[in-house]
Amino acid sequence: MNAIVFAIIQTATGTPQPNFDETSVTPGWVGFAITFGVAAIVVLLCIDLVRRVRRVRYRGEIREQLEAERATAERGGASKPHD
Repeated sequence: MNAIVFAIIQTATGTPQPNFDETSVTPGWVGFAITFGVAAIVVLLCIDLVRRVRRVRYRGEIREQLEAERATAERGGASKPHD
């Protein structure tokens, strides 16, 4: 029963004929500009992320060096630790 109703609805509505050439549909310059903009934003975000990660890593290294110097000073050694 459902197949008959579906067939009747399909023949009654039909398929609309496109009034454009299906092989020449492209996003155009607007699509290119949007894609280029998104790609540029992603590149800038990656550069910013690398810079922030590097900064956090350097701060951690400096913190470790300061703690090592403080521990050496508390033990009574006046000399700096060698790298």
